[in-house]
Amino acid sequence: MAGYDVAKIDEIEGSYGGAFKQVRGAVGGTAFGINIMDLPPNVDGYPEHDHAEDGQEEIYVTLSGGAVMTVAGDAVTLDTNTVVRVGPGVTRKVVPGDEGIRMLVVGGVPGKAYEPR
Repeated sequence: MAGYDVAKIDEIEGSYGGAFKQVRGAVGGTAFGINIMDLPPNVDGYPEHDHAEDGQEEIYVTLSGGAVMTVAGDAVTLDTNTVVRVGPGVTRKVVPGDEGIRMLVVGGVPGKAYEPR
């Protein structure tokens, strides 16, 4: 394994119309799940969900744009100065604003070694 790998975000193949870019796989990461999500302006297609079944917590970091995340019924503004951690059993839904949002999402199961899906 090389000491480092490099990938350009816009060159990472994405699923869901290119919106969901699997960063971990693109750079050969093995310690945690990491993805980039590019959601267009005002789209309502990001599903409300939790990770109670797999025990994964997630951390969200906005790289550009903005959104409102509903977390356990509370509205949290996502901007480039805000980081949000959401526990496994907590529901979350992201609705991008007028600029859309590019966000980094890091996930893993607390206390366990990461296992790629």
